[in-house]
Amino acid sequence: MGRSFQVSFLKTLPLPNRVALARYKAHPALGPCLLFFTGGTALRGLSQRLIEYTHNSIHLIPPFDSGGSSAELRKQFNMLAVGDLRNRLMALADQTLKGNPEIYRLFDTRLPENEGPEKLAELLSSLLAGKHPLIAAIQDPMRKIIRNHLGFFKRKMPADFDLRGASIGNLILVGGYLNNRRQIDPVLYLFARLIEARGIVRPSATQDLQLLARYADGTEILGQHRFTGKGSKPPAAKLVDLELANKDGSPARRPPLKDKIAHLIDRADLICYPMGSFFSSLLANFLIQGVGDRVQANPCPKVYVPNLGVDPEQKGYRLAEQVDRLLRALKESSRFPGWDTDYLNFLVIDAEGGHQITPEERDQLENRGIQIIDVPLVLPEAPERIDEELLLSVLLSLA
Repeated sequence: MGRSFQVSFLKTLPLPNRVALARYKAHPALGPCLLFFTGGTALRGLSQRLIEYTHNSIHLIPPFDSGGSSAELRKQFNMLAVGDLRNRLMALADQTLKGNPEIYRLFDTRLPENEGPEKLAELLSSLLAGKHPLIAAIQDPMRKIIRNHLGFFKRKMPADFDLRGASIGNLILVGGYLNNRRQIDPVLYLFARLIEARGIVRPSATQDLQLLARYADGTEILGQHRFTGKGSKPPAAKLVDLELANKDGSPARRPPLKDKIAHLIDRADLICYPMGSFFSSLLANFLIQGVGDRVQANPCPKVYVPNLGVDPEQKGYRLAEQVDRLLRALKESSRFPGWDTDYLNFLVIDAEGGHQITPEERDQLENRGIQIIDVPLVLPEAPERIDEELLLSVLLSLA
């Protein structure tokens, strides 16, 4: 065989590329590898639509969530957060396969918040015994695997563990994590295979760390749930910096990027920085040292899709400033920072639909080599959010 080599060339693409979209929809197993740096629930709907076009997407998720039932699990077991991993894994599950809707319902169910410890313990025992309707509806061998993992969790569960509001899916994943010598990748792989998840979901890091937010007025907030605007009201000042910290708030060293995650970034046909919480869901991925190097090394298109609605973490940021902050985070995770266009090529917006951008910002970004794609992303009947199908048509056309 002869030597292989890469060639770069320019081409003009229609948006959307109807021919490519039809080809992907006809053969999603052969679809392009779209990689998303993402967290939370912002991409749940898009992920559910994405599997109609490709089974090869990659979702890298920061595991630093510190709110809800994840907080109790992290406190008791000194581990990464699994809630967002579970959420994305189930969004990618093939719902047409027999048995998957029942698994989805189980994983998406939470224990009651208003019951006492004894009643919650009874519910957990009912699930473990296979008597609860949610478990009884699932076919073997999946039912046995779920019960085994749930049983391992119960054996390791501290006596004072607070089960109120706990996600059953999270408990099952944590049971598998503890049963696999505190490794999350084998558990994610197993469940992805069992539910036929049409994509890869991995945490960008596996360390038990917290996010520390710094504001322009000097305020510091430890814990992701305290500054997202969901669990509590964030400061009025502008969020300017994000760092990793230990539980006590002391600075933590940036963990190095794992080789297996680096290889996933290398495989991408398109890298997307999507909408969602700007700092805690997107930029938190770039607190891992080496992510920027791998992004820079991959010659595929790189696309930023800014939020349409109000994100408390982006208070005070104009669109061009968001791009600057994104690029700064990527370069800080690189040993040898490159040009802006090594990390970002396209800014996808809908100016008529609600994205705010001035002529000066357009000129500034385009002079730096960042091409602005201003296309319809918002439907008149839902003006408050980006339509998943419209956005996917752009991303898949660029891949």
